[in-house]
Amino acid sequence: MYNYLPSTDSQKSEMLKSLNLKSIDELYSSVPHHLIVENLDIPEGISEFELVSKMKDIANKNTVFATVFRGAGAYRHFIPSIVKHSVSKESFVTAYTPYQPEISQGILQSIFEYQTNICELTGMDVSNASVYDGASAAAEAVSMCRNNKRTKALISGTVDPRVISVIKTYCDAADAELVVFGEKDGLSDLDSLVEMLDETVSSVYIQQPNFYGLIEDCVRVSDIISKSGAKFIMGVNPIAMAILKTPGEVGADIAVGEGQPLGMPLSFGGPFLGFMASKRELLRNLPGRIVGQTKDKNGKRAFVLTLQAREQHIRRDKATSNICSNQALCATTASAYLAAMGPNGLLEVAKQCLSKAHYLKDKLTDLGFSPVYKGEFFHEFLTYSPVPTNIVLEHLEKHGILGGLPLGNRILWCATEVNTRQEIDRMVALLAEVVK
Repeated sequence: MYNYLPSTDSQKSEMLKSLNLKSIDELYSSVPHHLIVENLDIPEGISEFELVSKMKDIANKNTVFATVFRGAGAYRHFIPSIVKHSVSKESFVTAYTPYQPEISQGILQSIFEYQTNICELTGMDVSNASVYDGASAAAEAVSMCRNNKRTKALISGTVDPRVISVIKTYCDAADAELVVFGEKDGLSDLDSLVEMLDETVSSVYIQQPNFYGLIEDCVRVSDIISKSGAKFIMGVNPIAMAILKTPGEVGADIAVGEGQPLGMPLSFGGPFLGFMASKRELLRNLPGRIVGQTKDKNGKRAFVLTLQAREQHIRRDKATSNICSNQALCATTASAYLAAMGPNGLLEVAKQCLSKAHYLKDKLTDLGFSPVYKGEFFHEFLTYSPVPTNIVLEHLEKHGILGGLPLGNRILWCATEVNTRQEIDRMVALLAEVVK
């Protein structure tokens, strides 16, 4: 890589011409303007020392919140120090997708252990080696269910809007139909689902808990879908699986989700980890790679790539996916976290999330932040705000607290095991000042 050069001006011009664009700025026109840095104000010809100092000054403008009450897909959990210590070893950090798998027994074993963990967590039969993030996993699951006769996918309106957006992108590229069905009282409208199911529907995607934090009736969903011939895809929070019914227990065909809560910090948006697991009959439809266990010629335990990158070099144009890699380091991190916590530790985390979120909801309700929905929830819930949400959140930010996610005149709050009672009481006291 020592002689690597980025794209030349002529290559950039050729790229823009092929895309029928006039400038690099036009290429990034879809990026919201407020996220684009127009000018870093860095003088030309300064030394490396001066440049580093300048960049540190810019970085110091960032606010790092010590107290967080926001979730919506990315969650702050306690990470035992042994997790980072273990996965920071060079043998893990430098490990990548094994192209000569037989001599990469260490990384193959770590992926195999990860797959085993995901199967135990979801109650499913088989897991792949991971994909890029939870939204990608959801979109890949929808794609793997589609066939020539069944081309339509149904997705609940209670799913994270960003996940819906990614699935829609996949479906648009494949000329496949995606229909978002409605909600009722913050939950999936199952009466509407019954009416929409026909012989053209390939899959139904439900999120558990859903975007509003509510717990869906996935047992009933499974019963409804099983009679139609479509596949049931559950998007799940891995921490919640310690106390809720798993996809395997409710009869889902595929389980997907975001693995970030399993030992990965909130590092400015990534990296994340998409996990995928399914029933055994869908084994050959799973994208990416699957590591299996066998015996070598001496009868000793060995690991192999049972299924690998078949999308690109075997199935080609008939492939349902072009993913042929995986998030090996993030998957190893998830395994290290689960090993460090153990079943009892994970259950305790889930119980703490549940109890602290309900304590927070009761305190907020007393202040006038009335719940939008009455259903059961895990560690997130939606409330109305008695005063404009921007005033509420700005007041909290001044005191080093990141409040919930604003959704119009509503706020989506989240509490996990790291939010102490003292933190909750302090935030409630600050909110009391705003309400007055």
